[in-house]
Amino acid sequence: MNNLDFDFKNKVALVTGGARGIGFEITKSFLQAGAVVHAWDYDLETLESAKKELSQFSSQLHCQQVDVSQFASCSQAAESLNDLDILVNNAGITRDKSFAKMTPELFQEVINTNLSGVFNTTKACLTRFSESSAQKRIISLSSVVALYGNFGQTNYVAAKAGVIGMTKTWARELGSKGFTANAIAPGFTRTPMVAAMPNEILEQMESKVPVRALGEPRDIANACLFLASEEARYINGTTLSVDGGLVI
Repeated sequence: MNNLDFDFKNKVALVTGGARGIGFEITKSFLQAGAVVHAWDYDLETLESAKKELSQFSSQLHCQQVDVSQFASCSQAAESLNDLDILVNNAGITRDKSFAKMTPELFQEVINTNLSGVFNTTKACLTRFSESSAQKRIISLSSVVALYGNFGQTNYVAAKAGVIGMTKTWARELGSKGFTANAIAPGFTRTPMVAAMPNEILEQMESKVPVRALGEPRDIANACLFLASEEARYINGTTLSVDGGLVI
């Protein structure tokens, strides 16, 4: 089913990490709903692949190579944005190790992209939002592990928990300026990387979820569409868990 129930014609969205995995699905969903979408991604080859796959939306899609861990890269890329309505902070990496084996370099690498990257992008884009828009949306991807911790992910959990904290702060600071700021906490989601895991691992993951199924990227994209819509105008500072009940 295509996500065409929401109408984002004449809206401009930016999706970081928008060329692969969940980010690609978010990009595609906003395109299908009529938005002009700027997709930022670190990997140029991945961007080219996304452009090819989404060629039917060539007039709406703008792809740009950006390193969100570097404020200068975000600031330079943001110069091409005009009248932004929706920002989806999705870009993220993992560098998993147990705490005993995690180096300061591995910790900082994830913080730089998954936490500082959200700050860098939002800071660089804040003045690019349309002043006349009554629908200014900041949506940042956190994770269910930010809510309960996870073995081997000190860096990732710290970053994703930080995203929730920043989201709440922005909701307070920017609400009077016409913004809403919300986070989404995906659970086990069937991205290409997850789908490539052995079947027994996938079955174990599914057994932990009350609905006995993994999420699909479109489930996260649908949550983004909703939080970006006028129907969600009074939702601000919340973290929406899209996890099949995993954190119950």
